[in-house]
Amino acid sequence: MCGRYAASRRPEDLAGIFEIGKWEPEETLEPDYNVAPTKEVYAVLDRPLKDADDPRPVRQLRKLRWGLVPSWARTPEGAARMINARAETVHEKPSYRRAFAARRCILPADGYYEWVTGEQERELEVEGRRKRPRKQPYFVTPADGSVFAMAGLYEFWRDRTLPDDHPHAWWVTCSVITTEAERTPLAAAPEEGPRSLADIHPRMPLMLTPDRWDAWLDPARTDPGDLRPLLAPPPAGLMRAYPVSTAVSNVRNNGPELLRELPAPEEGTLF
Repeated sequence: MCGRYAASRRPEDLAGIFEIGKWEPEETLEPDYNVAPTKEVYAVLDRPLKDADDPRPVRQLRKLRWGLVPSWARTPEGAARMINARAETVHEKPSYRRAFAARRCILPADGYYEWVTGEQERELEVEGRRKRPRKQPYFVTPADGSVFAMAGLYEFWRDRTLPDDHPHAWWVTCSVITTEAERTPLAAAPEEGPRSLADIHPRMPLMLTPDRWDAWLDPARTDPGDLRPLLAPPPAGLMRAYPVSTAVSNVRNNGPELLRELPAPEEGTLF
């Protein structure tokens, strides 16, 4: 799954990476090293400009809220639960299938966090000697330092309790698509700890390599049968994972120190 990630790149950098044609400076977000559900995040999408005469799509960098609210939802209360969509079923689930066909985006990140329960801690849990086992957070990121382009969906939701001209009358929300975690060895696997992404968690965000960006963002592609091949996992061996401080477990903590690599898992949380 993807329940927390880091996104520190400036919009100017993202504009160059994704060849952005339009972004609004007033939508600039501060670097966020502990992105949690319901926060505002950057999304790359292809869409005609609002109130423009030209119907052709323009690549835009937009500010969306993480946690998808389907257009038909009566309230936005379930948004925090809809942060992930499974690649295997996204084309058929009522909450996601319309967005999959017409509203796909890329959510740029540095990488994502996942928590591992150490082997010794799991044994204590089984024995009933620890009710809440300690978990070691790991940061998963492209080994070459490139952007982690997560496949995503976005949706519009109208708050009918507000007038049309209210600035919050429309919500634009998004979800990260996940896939089965890789079982092949990690790039630069640590001496201690997980040897593959599947050792960390059975799911992972679906990373789109640059050769898929244009096809994924193209709103003219609406046939699920044509789109589903784009959900194939990326080539193996592109990712590395390393232990980070348990400070990331508290959403109030936020800063570049959260990405600092530990030489080994923190004491008491060995894998």
